[in-house]
Amino acid sequence: MEQWLKEDERLDYLLAEDLRIIQSPSVFSFSLDAVLLSRFVNVPINKGKIVDLCSGNGVIPLFLSARTKAEIIGVELQERLFDMAERSVKYNGLENQIKMVLGDVKEIPPKLGIEKYDVVTCNPPYFLAHELSDKNISEHYAIARHELHLTLEQAIESASKLLKQGGKAAFVHRPGRLLDIVTAMRANRLEPKRIRFVYPKFGKEANTLLIEGIKDGKPDLKILPPLYVYDENNEYTAEVSEILYGDKK
Repeated sequence: MEQWLKEDERLDYLLAEDLRIIQSPSVFSFSLDAVLLSRFVNVPINKGKIVDLCSGNGVIPLFLSARTKAEIIGVELQERLFDMAERSVKYNGLENQIKMVLGDVKEIPPKLGIEKYDVVTCNPPYFLAHELSDKNISEHYAIARHELHLTLEQAIESASKLLKQGGKAAFVHRPGRLLDIVTAMRANRLEPKRIRFVYPKFGKEANTLLIEGIKDGKPDLKILPPLYVYDENNEYTAEVSEILYGDKK
């Protein structure tokens, strides 16, 4: 095990997919948002090319590998997270399907190829740079959560450049940015087609937004049924439990 892990790292389970992922308490770990995005997006089952932007430790490429045989590229800016992602890919024996790329999302389209990809996913930083109130949080966490190096608009612009005409882009974000997301998507030829709101539990306000658009698609937006994370007993709902654990719970 020592050959795979460094410093304070640990090997966590992705139960439904029967995979493992390297994580560390000192850098930003994946959240439920990444899991939900990887299940929400429509992906080709067999052939195809997928790019995941803001990949972190590679969690979305790993999740997607259980749903598709398509080639998957993960793009991550931070070297520490990129290194963890590369080792997780190798640990799971997925080097032939997943390739991690160290790079800036803003500059990546010409490097990977313009209009070459069928699907782009992105779990971007949620918070504006000025909302970084706690200066003591780690740099890794700050970059992952705040728009210090990448704005929402820049992420959407890069996604559009990577996509073929008719390709799909899917994002996870906060409901409060819905109009910003739709505005930026349409400004970059991405027509919103599917939206799903995620609620912590019944009776609470939505705290997560899943949205998918098609490049140069026709206007026809579907609002999907709500997804509730916890039930009245503060346990995962059946749908979320199945997403997280599959049939293994």
